[in-house]
Amino acid sequence: MGENRTADTGHAAQSGRLSAAVTVTDGIRVVALAGEIDHHTADTLCRALDAQGESGPRVVADMGKVTFMDSSGINILIAAHRALSEAGGWLRLAAPAENVRRTMSIVGVDAVIDCRESLSDAFSG
Repeated sequence: MGENRTADTGHAAQSGRLSAAVTVTDGIRVVALAGEIDHHTADTLCRALDAQGESGPRVVADMGKVTFMDSSGINILIAAHRALSEAGGWLRLAAPAENVRRTMSIVGVDAVIDCRESLSDAFSG
């Protein structure tokens, strides 16, 4: 994998907090998330997924350390997916924990947004 830039758009994951570390690898924005995604932390997720102005933006959200996600997170993921698709890019979700995967499955997010088992899977095909 090629170039690698990092930006921290959140703070350390503490109780009720969400951190988002953004890197770019081979032209793909990787957003490593940790903590809880809810209405209190929604702005952090929005800022991290915002690829506005990028040509053909491709984003992988590494969700392996997300411990909770409510409808706020689901709505943000769907909006980001839609915006990225309209810009000629895509959003992939990588390695969601079982409880987060279950929430996404119940509401059908996994049928709309490409979900992969691991971060390395998210970089292929």
